[in-house]
Amino acid sequence: MYARTGDGLHTLGRWPADVARRTPNRIAIDDGTDRISYADLDRRADDLARTLRAIGCHAGDRIATLTGNSAAHIVLFFACARARLVLVPLSWRLAAREIADQLAHAGPALFVVHPRHTALATAALARLTDPPRHLTFAGLEAIGEYAELEPVHDEDPALMLYTSGTSGRPKGVALSQANCFWTNLSLSRTVPLTSKDVVLQILPQFHVGGWNVQPLLACWVGATVLVERGFDAGRVLRLVAERRVTTMMGVPANYLFLAEHPNFASTDLSSLGTIIVGGAPMPEPLLRTWHRRGVTLVQGYGLSEAAPNVLCVPGDRAADKLGCAGIPYPHVEVRLAEDGELLVRGPNVFGGYWRDPEASARALRDGWLHTGDLASVDADGYYRIVDRVDDMFVSGGENVFPSEVENVLYVHPGVTEAAVVSKPDDRWGKVGVAYVVRRAGSSVTGDELTAHCRAELAGFKVPREFRFLDELPHSAVGKILRRSLRDNPQ
Repeated sequence: MYARTGDGLHTLGRWPADVARRTPNRIAIDDGTDRISYADLDRRADDLARTLRAIGCHAGDRIATLTGNSAAHIVLFFACARARLVLVPLSWRLAAREIADQLAHAGPALFVVHPRHTALATAALARLTDPPRHLTFAGLEAIGEYAELEPVHDEDPALMLYTSGTSGRPKGVALSQANCFWTNLSLSRTVPLTSKDVVLQILPQFHVGGWNVQPLLACWVGATVLVERGFDAGRVLRLVAERRVTTMMGVPANYLFLAEHPNFASTDLSSLGTIIVGGAPMPEPLLRTWHRRGVTLVQGYGLSEAAPNVLCVPGDRAADKLGCAGIPYPHVEVRLAEDGELLVRGPNVFGGYWRDPEASARALRDGWLHTGDLASVDADGYYRIVDRVDDMFVSGGENVFPSEVENVLYVHPGVTEAAVVSKPDDRWGKVGVAYVVRRAGSSVTGDELTAHCRAELAGFKVPREFRFLDELPHSAVGKILRRSLRDNPQ
């Protein structure tokens, strides 16, 4: 059983061993095909850590992966954490060129691929002049060579994630063992988990929320994680009822699809204590829909560079703080810059982007992480994310925040999704264009939405044009991509 902690007080590799000593037979991870107890998780992670070092991986080396959510991927995470290696999960939703670019940038010592993504991985590797060694998860665990492990340090990088690209070319966010430790500690003090919890993981494991918002915390406290390879609203509702899921984390799109599923009203949600929403502001009508089902919903705000937890609205304030991003998590400090940009500092904040000193210098200034998000704060200390700095536009000398307009559109019964972007205008400089997805059965028109907005907004905020789409572009984790709409008008 793994016992080495080195001189790192805030390292992650020991977590499965700590739980295994108390409850070795408790199920840690269940992905539908692989059920792993804490004793098995501890053993497999230790064996794999020693194998990785035996085959020539050295401290600080990157281990890239291309896989859907799986128990084996979590085993590999803890193995890397024990062997002073850095897990770099890549998105299987990317094209071969994009994966090749990230492999070239990360420079991994090893590329571990799930068989179902072999064709994509092969196409990506073919684009590289010096491709890394690549194996399947099963092939890696079957090697059977073992080496000694060395002490692990708090500052050792543990996880590197590529940003979604909503603000430009994706960048590698390197998070240390301590970054991950502190963000999980702060989460535990706000949305507590115990060994009796059943966590449903639907966020992809190439996203920071797929690790540091509940799954890793569950492995710290001895809870069970049900790992879903993808998101299917009907299946999620069925799992909640049948497996008595107590908590989960998703983005607004996940909760929208669940709420609109025909089985939503009849599904037994009584086991759900608290669910977490992040990734983007939750539309207020959707918040109310979940509240009416008796589910406590914690609205959160974060970003990969903060590992990710920054702000949250505790469940007992959700009703009177609708639309807020919240107050800082424990151990996190925030303040507003003169222009209203939200700044963050704390032990959860990363040390910089991988091989990108210029971007690191822009993001980290005077000890503060510059988030790129505009915010306001009320008398109770609750922050509200107003918009992205890059998305705010000036029309006729007045600032327009797309999220404010979108929230008004979401109130209309004929609207399922909305995104507002700007376009040049000879008279006003810029004006708004609203992209709208109609609710099923709705035939709402642009004139109707114009009248709706005029009743709720100042005239300069009302979009000058409405364009109706069957669906809006989303990032890999469900964020609406305004940038895509702005750069590629539809």
